[in-house]
Amino acid sequence: MTSDEIRRAFLNYFEERGHRIVRSSSLIPKNDPTLLFTNAGMVQFKGIFLAEEIRDYKRATTSQKCVRAGGKHNDLEIVGKTARHHTFFEMLGNFSFGDYFKKEAIEMGWDLLIHQWRLPAEKMWITIYLDDDEAYHLWRRVGVSGDRIVRLGEKDNFWAMGETGPCGPCSEIVIDQGDGVGCGRPDCKVGCDCDRFLELWNLVFMQFNRDSEGRLEPLAKPCIDTGMGLERVSAILQGVKSNYETDLFKSIFKEIEMISHISYEQDPRTDTSIRVIADHSRAATFLINDGVLPSNEGRGYVLRRIMRRAMRHGKILGIDGPFLYRTSSKVVDLMKEAYPELRETEAFVSKVIQNEEERFSETLDSGLKILREELEQLQKEEKTILSGEVAFRLYDTYGFPLDLTTEILQERGMGFDEEGFRVQMEEQKHKSKQAWQGIGEGKTKEVYRRLANEGMKTIFLGYEEIQSESKILKLIKGNEVVPFAAAGDKIEIVTEKTPFYGEAGGQVGDRGLIFHEEFSLAVENTIKPMEELILHQAKVKRGRVKEGMAAVLQVDGERRKAIALNHTGTHLLQAVLREVLGDHVHQAGSFVSPERLRFDFTHFASMEKKELERVEAIVNHKIRENLKVETKIMDVEEALQTGAMALFGEKYGEKVRVVMVSDFSIELCGGTHTSRTGDIGFFKIVSESGVAAGVRRIEALTGEEAYRFIKEEEKELWEIASSLKSVPGELSSKIERLLERQRELERELSSFQDKLSHEELSNLLPFVKEIKGVKVLSAKVDGKDVKRMREFVDQLKVKIGSGIILLGGQSQNKVSLIMGVTSDLTHRFNANELIKKIALRIGGTGGGRPDFAQAGGTDSKKMDEALKAIDDLI
Repeated sequence: MTSDEIRRAFLNYFEERGHRIVRSSSLIPKNDPTLLFTNAGMVQFKGIFLAEEIRDYKRATTSQKCVRAGGKHNDLEIVGKTARHHTFFEMLGNFSFGDYFKKEAIEMGWDLLIHQWRLPAEKMWITIYLDDDEAYHLWRRVGVSGDRIVRLGEKDNFWAMGETGPCGPCSEIVIDQGDGVGCGRPDCKVGCDCDRFLELWNLVFMQFNRDSEGRLEPLAKPCIDTGMGLERVSAILQGVKSNYETDLFKSIFKEIEMISHISYEQDPRTDTSIRVIADHSRAATFLINDGVLPSNEGRGYVLRRIMRRAMRHGKILGIDGPFLYRTSSKVVDLMKEAYPELRETEAFVSKVIQNEEERFSETLDSGLKILREELEQLQKEEKTILSGEVAFRLYDTYGFPLDLTTEILQERGMGFDEEGFRVQMEEQKHKSKQAWQGIGEGKTKEVYRRLANEGMKTIFLGYEEIQSESKILKLIKGNEVVPFAAAGDKIEIVTEKTPFYGEAGGQVGDRGLIFHEEFSLAVENTIKPMEELILHQAKVKRGRVKEGMAAVLQVDGERRKAIALNHTGTHLLQAVLREVLGDHVHQAGSFVSPERLRFDFTHFASMEKKELERVEAIVNHKIRENLKVETKIMDVEEALQTGAMALFGEKYGEKVRVVMVSDFSIELCGGTHTSRTGDIGFFKIVSESGVAAGVRRIEALTGEEAYRFIKEEEKELWEIASSLKSVPGELSSKIERLLERQRELERELSSFQDKLSHEELSNLLPFVKEIKGVKVLSAKVDGKDVKRMREFVDQLKVKIGSGIILLGGQSQNKVSLIMGVTSDLTHRFNANELIKKIALRIGGTGGGRPDFAQAGGTDSKKMDEALKAIDDLI
C-alpha cells in the first residue's frame, strides 16, 4: 500500500464505524498556551476532553499533521541520525468522546491491523498499565496470548494531559521486527530503546480525573484517544526497516540526489545529510503553509533553526546556492492530494525558503570571517583552544555546523572548549523553553469554561438586526458568577440572544447599551471567548441588574456601520492585492475597527508607489460599481472547493459562513459587512510597511474617515503653499527652485570649507612629534562634525606616511575623538584598543577597527587631558 492508500484506508475504516472524518487542524495550536506546535492528534479535541466545548459528533478520526521540535521536544540534532525521528510527521487517530471505550478501541485496533491490513499476529506484542486487568482480559479476548502482554509502569503506560485533569492508562500495540533489527543483544525485549520492538499504535483510555491533591476520580464519560504515526505504519506495511525508505521520502531523496550528485546509501555521513534535508523540507513546507515565518523568536525561531540545519547539511553535500525551495516543491507534489492547501501557497512557500537561503548564505560568510579572525587571534596568543562561547555563537547565530568548526580547527592543529560549548547549549535550551511557554493563544478563563460546560450558549442575531430583547442568563464579576450588580459595577453579561458582535476574526467587538426600566448598562466591549458564548463587558450606569431579568440590547449603529465599511473594504483589498501582486498574496492578519482597517499579507518587497496607486484605484472602482455583498452558510470542504479564501492556520468548523462580493471576492468570514460595495463610499491607503520577513502591512481608511483624511491633507497643503507664497498647483516647481538654490549654497559652502581645511591641515603638520620612533599627531579641531574630522584623519595619515593621528573636537555640544593608525603600525598599535582607554578621560566609550576608531563623550573640560594621554599609551 502507498502511504496515501494507508491514510485513506485508516480514515475510511473508522468512518464506516460511525466516526466523523475531521480535517487536520493547523500546526499552530489554538487556545493552548502550553504548546509551541500541534504535536499530537488529540490537540484539536482538547477542549472536548476538558469538557470546554461540545460538538455534534461523539466519534472522530483524523490524519493530523504534527511538528515536534523546540520547546520540550528540543532534540533537533538527533533527526536524520535514526530511522524513526522526525520534526514533521502525521498522526493517524480515532477518538471517542464519552461514547465507546476500551472494548471497542481494542477490537477495532486489532481488527484493522490483523484482519484488514493482514499484519502477522504472531509478531505482535501488547503493553498495558501495571494494574489494568480490564485491558489484559480484552486483549486476551481478541486472541492475544498472555505471554505477549507486558505490564509496564506509569512512565511508559499512563497518560496525563497535565498535572491535573483527564488522564488514564494506555496500551501500545508493538511489532517485533526480528533479531536482524535493533541492538542485537540477547536480552532485548519489549521496552528496549532499539527499533526491534517497534511501538506502532498507542491507545489511551482516558478514564480518570486527577485533582490538585493527586487523587484519581473516575470520569462520568470516559474517552478514547489513539495515535499511530503514518510514517511508522507505512514502513511496516511497505516492508522496509526505516521510515525514510517509504514512499513518503523517496521522491524527495531523488531530488536531493539530483541536486547534490550524491547517491543515497553510499556513505553514512552523506546519508544522514540527505535524511535531514528531506525531513526538514517537509517541516518547513508545512509550517510556512500554516503561517509560520522565519524569525528570531518563538515559532519563527524554531522554523529558522530547522531550515538552517537543512542548509548546513546541504553544504556538507557540497551544494552551492539555494536548493531547499526545490525539495520543498517535491514535498508539495507528494502531499498535495492529502493537503490541497499546499497548492494554494506553493509559490509563497518557495519564495520564503529561497529568501531565507540567500540570507543564510550571507550569515554563513560572516561566520567564516569571524572564525578566521578568532583563529588569527589564537595564533598570536599562541593558544590552541577556541572558547566554547565562540564555538556556540558560530553554531547558534551563524548556523555553523559543529563538525565544520571542528574540521577547520583540526586543519590548524586546534580544538575547542567542549564543556563550555555544552554549557552554552544548555542555556540556549533553557531560553528556548522559556520563549515557547505561553506563546500559544491565551488560556480561556475558568469561569467561561464552567459556563460552556453547563451548556450556556448565546444566539447571535447581529447579521439581521442591531436591537433586540433578551433574557439575562448570567452576570460575571471578576472570575465569579454573581446574582446581581449595582450602579458603578463593571461586569460581564451573558444573554440568551444578542445583536452584539463578539470580537473575532480581526473585527473589534460592538459597543452600545443594555437597558430596562430598572437599569441601564453601557457596553464597552463584546467578546467571544468560546464558540457560541458571547459576553458583553459593561458598566452599570443606573439601577440594579439581576440574573433572569429581561432587557433591551442596542448596538451603537453608527459605529457598527463604520466597522462594516472597513471589513468589506478589507475583502476588496485582499482580492485586488492578489490581482496586482500575484496569487502568493494571502492574509497574515487583520484588524478592523470603526476608525480604520489594517491588513497584513504575504509579500516579499515593499510595494512601489505605482502598485499602491493601482490597488487604491481598483478598490475605488469596485466601490463605484456598487457590487452586491452576499453571505452563505456552506460545508467547509464545499466552500474551499469554490476557491473561497481562508486564513492561514485558522481552525474552521464543519459549517462556515462565506462572504461573496459579487464574483470578485469570496472569503470564509464571520464578520459584519455592508450590503453593497457602494456603501463604503471611498477607500484611501494611508501607509504600507513591513512587519516581518515576507509580511507587509497596509493601513487604510474608508467612508467618513477617508474623507476627513483627504481634507486634513488638503488643509496642510494650503498651509505649506501659503508659507511659500504659492498655491497647491504650483508647489512642485516652487520647491524644486528652492532645493536647487539650497544645493548651490551647499556646494559653495563645501568649497569654502575645503579651502579652510587645507589651511588647517597645513597648520597641524608642524605639531607632529616622534615618540619611541613613532610619529604622533594629537590636536584639537573644534567646530567640525564627525564626518569632517574623519576626512582630516584620512588626509593626515597620507601626509605623514607612517604614524598615529588623534583628533578631538566639540560640535553642537558633542565631544568626539577620532583616531587613525597607518597600516604599517597596526600590528603594534590597535586604534580600537587605544581609543577605548582614551575615551574614559572624557566620560565616554568608543571602538572601531585596528586602523581606525572613534569615540564620543560628555566631559569637554577633559579634552586636553585625553589628547595628551596618547603619548603615555605609546
